[in-house]
Amino acid sequence: MRYETFIEKYRWWLIVVPIVITFLAAIPLLKTKINPDLERYFPEDNPAVQSKHKIDSLFGNSDPIILIFETKDVLNAKTLTRMRKLSRAFNRATEFERVISLFDTKQIRGEEGMMIVDPVIGKTPATEADREELRQEIRGNELAYKLVVSEDFTKTLIILKQANGVTDEEAIRKIDEVLLEYGGDETVLKGGSPYLRKHLNDDTTRDMLTLLPIGLIIMILFLAISFREWKGVFLPFLVVILSIAISLGFFPLMGWELSVITVLAPIMMIAIANNYGVHFIARYQELNAQNPDWTMREITREVLSKLKSPVIVTGLTTIAGILGLVVHILLPARQLGVAAALGIAFALLFSITFLPALMMVMKKGKRIKSLENETGFLHKSLSWLATRSSRRPYHVLLVFGSFLILAAGGIAFLHVDSNAENFLPPGHPFRQATNLINNEFGGTMYMTVLFEGDIKDPTLLKRMGQYETTLEKDPRIGSVTSIASVIRIMSRALNDPGDSAYNRIPDSREAVAQYLELYSMNGDPEDFEDLVNFDYTRALMTVQFRADSKNALDEVIGEVEEITAKDPNRTIIGGFCVIDKELSEAIISGQYNSLILAIAIIALLLVIIFRSATAGFLGVLPLIYTIIALFGTMGWLGIKLDMATAMLSSIAIGIGVDYTIHLFWRLKQEIATGKPYQEAIHTTLTTTGRGITINALTVMIGFTVLFISSFLIIKYFAFLIIFSVLICLLCALILMPSLSILMKPKFINPKS
Repeated sequence: MRYETFIEKYRWWLIVVPIVITFLAAIPLLKTKINPDLERYFPEDNPAVQSKHKIDSLFGNSDPIILIFETKDVLNAKTLTRMRKLSRAFNRATEFERVISLFDTKQIRGEEGMMIVDPVIGKTPATEADREELRQEIRGNELAYKLVVSEDFTKTLIILKQANGVTDEEAIRKIDEVLLEYGGDETVLKGGSPYLRKHLNDDTTRDMLTLLPIGLIIMILFLAISFREWKGVFLPFLVVILSIAISLGFFPLMGWELSVITVLAPIMMIAIANNYGVHFIARYQELNAQNPDWTMREITREVLSKLKSPVIVTGLTTIAGILGLVVHILLPARQLGVAAALGIAFALLFSITFLPALMMVMKKGKRIKSLENETGFLHKSLSWLATRSSRRPYHVLLVFGSFLILAAGGIAFLHVDSNAENFLPPGHPFRQATNLINNEFGGTMYMTVLFEGDIKDPTLLKRMGQYETTLEKDPRIGSVTSIASVIRIMSRALNDPGDSAYNRIPDSREAVAQYLELYSMNGDPEDFEDLVNFDYTRALMTVQFRADSKNALDEVIGEVEEITAKDPNRTIIGGFCVIDKELSEAIISGQYNSLILAIAIIALLLVIIFRSATAGFLGVLPLIYTIIALFGTMGWLGIKLDMATAMLSSIAIGIGVDYTIHLFWRLKQEIATGKPYQEAIHTTLTTTGRGITINALTVMIGFTVLFISSFLIIKYFAFLIIFSVLICLLCALILMPSLSILMKPKFINPKS
């Protein structure tokens, strides 16, 4: 039984079954969850993730919440009263296991040979003179100055560490309650990883709820303008809806959670899943204009006869390109690749079964006049391109080659960015908070170095002190803190300037133990719980720094690793910044892996389908051209390679290869009728070229909805994918016809 006959015979089954399958696939969508935690984007066996988890298990959560209070002078009575109340409220709250503020930080001083440990602020200064005296004391306290109060005393911090088992939502809800209860005139900004995760979660939810309906509306309007027939809108739209439901329903079905970058999945379906339906509608309107006496069934059978093979081929190559993401190290990228490929596979299946079955039960529409008399703007434009590309192929090659050389020069300026803070726009309150922390309090990056052994050993403590001194010379490093620095402060309290023991680690273990004992008599031993465990067998050295680029991040981490590498007591280095570094490297390696795999699979498919190595070369040539132009343009424009833009190559390849395949397929059919090359190219561009153009414009317009996303990386992705599709379109309509004229490849014209 011929395929066309099968579709006609079982048309009602082919209409009903896909709808039922889609309904069943959409049910799991009710269980969809969002995962904003970047740590969980890596496999659990990743060394950087394991190191951070080990340190967190020993010393508690290392992702603090940071509240910034800004006013003219934080030492004014009203602000200090509020800070005291807030500090007490947070210390009472079970949601937090540690609170650091002006009222929790200690001042270590000596008095008559005794160590005195007091809060930085005992009582609120009543006069201007008292305030200035307190200001001078804070300036001399390296545990407080520039750590919880800014250099100009216009800002102060409250740092909160969540208790074990407390979720971000619970902690943030408690903060809001306390801030509401103890209000004030100070400007409050909120930073830290928990707030970043909250913003990512909220904005991802917002994008999912707004981008999809807006994208569908834009697609409907464009299809209506392009085809001027309700079938041209309804049929591709229906295929898109079915494929979106299946693609998104696959996430909860597999136990996967949505992330920032998987927001792209439904938009990809809008932009890609209607491709095959667009070609069916374009060929249907072409045949309807040329053969007014044909019935709808005759037209549908002819459309299937001519298009089922190229549509299947383009669908397979698109799936191959998207599946390039499965070798990416980031879990959301892999998941997006699998889910999008599945959605496209069903869109392809529905386009060659469900869609023609629907066409057979519909009435034939009116003929498009512009297709009858060839007077439409699009037809004239494609005719002009056909003439130029076939008559002046060398000029075309010169123009395309010159642009490629110019664009490629920008690759030298391409940089990688994995900082999740940059997902949000510059004016976002969270970005304002991080900018203040970077400028006033030493930086938002934290790295911890774990030492194991006898922490009271003076030799180990002196080595740790040397590391601190060396690292603090780096202007990017805001502070380095460990038990060694605290013991050195104790030595200043117990010894006079000029004494051999002043401002240094004692030479004996007994003296170190005595310092700590004296502290415990006046202060709280739990003050050191972030620095050393209770039996002094493990200690942390915390490095706080700022890094505005991958190179800066790599350099600081490399510096810490190099300085401490030979220390026999150093075991691991952890912190989210190390994961951030791994993320940057994963972006680069994931880009290479997915790019190479996608191009290799597509080239192999083309060689098998057209039975020609030349077909494989020519088929991937526009893709390689587009990738070089894309990365070069990113470099010139200063757009960095990040989690979203790193997936561009696979997605662009999956989309762009379709246009060249449709061009070759129709050109081969026209050559087979005996037409010379120039005439065959003219016919191909003015017929199939119309479908290719509408297809590409639909994709580009579909992705424009991403410009209203909450995330900068998604907006950049939208611009770059539109740019990539445009380059692929121009290659298919101009470059490839010119190359075909010059090469006359045998897979297109075997007789040549």
